Amino acid sequence: MSGEALKLGVLRLGTRRSLMATTQSGQVADRLTALTGHTVELVGVTTFGDVTKTQLAQLGGTGVFVSALRDKLIAGDIDFAVHSLKDLPTKPDPRVVIAAIPPRDDPRDALVGPAALADLPPGARVGTGSPRRVAQLRLLRPDLDYVPIRGNADTRIGKVTSGELSAVVLAAAGLGRIGRQAEISQLFDVDEMLPAPGQGALAVECRADDAALVELLAVLDDPRTRAAVTAERALLATLEGGCHAPVGAYAADDGHILNLTATVVAIDGARSVRKSTAGDPSAAMELGRDLAAAMIAEGAGTLMGERTH
Repeated sequence: MSGEALKLGVLRLGTRRSLMATTQSGQVADRLTALTGHTVELVGVTTFGDVTKTQLAQLGGTGVFVSALRDKLIAGDIDFAVHSLKDLPTKPDPRVVIAAIPPRDDPRDALVGPAALADLPPGARVGTGSPRRVAQLRLLRPDLDYVPIRGNADTRIGKVTSGELSAVVLAAAGLGRIGRQAEISQLFDVDEMLPAPGQGALAVECRADDAALVELLAVLDDPRTRAAVTAERALLATLEGGCHAPVGAYAADDGHILNLTATVVAIDGARSVRKSTAGDPSAAMELGRDLAAAMIAEGAGTLMGERTH
């Protein structure tokens, strides 16, 4: 199907239906059209993660937004898909390939509320669906009440404007993509709160056997971003944690050296293991695996809680 689509110049891009997903998919589509001349149409897909009311941490997190898109891809109903990279399981699926990882947007976490975290009153209710964020926030402000929440960015921010919550924590990249960055009261530096592996990056995925499309989509790839997120995801895979696990990691490729820092924090914030390393960007996967092994040697595995395999 994709070969025919390439001849016709029209490609079907599968995307989740949320504003954030369609916005970021639209940006990828526009970029691909600008670079190749191919017309791209968006095809909305509803995933299990979009309809379930269960907290993502209880579902294992990764994969709940991905499987329906992959099913459509394998069935030939769409030609390629765009995912938030942090939603992708670390275990490879041989049927598909990440043909491109575009330049990463802001990887940091952001607070939306009336003030910075340090200025919130003791006992203030802060909403987030991420155990990783809760664990690291408790290192910064153990006196606050962290509340699990779900829903899109509008829904979460609405809980602040209604007074139900004092603040919420969201990904800065997502807020930027939907034009809500003006509501950010604090951006957490990666030194104080490490993001989820792959946060701020997108993955452009197509069928592994579609060589022509793999080649076409490669124009979107950013080698520095790919090296950075490869290291982060290799670390996460070695730790055997899903996004429900309190793992933060961030790598940056300056063009010569890839610097990787990661942390595993007990959910109560009482204990943590944090380590850094650096190496050649061409050895990104080994860098991530080796750092994870070093963290496990220092007891990180005992902080992971439930693991996924």
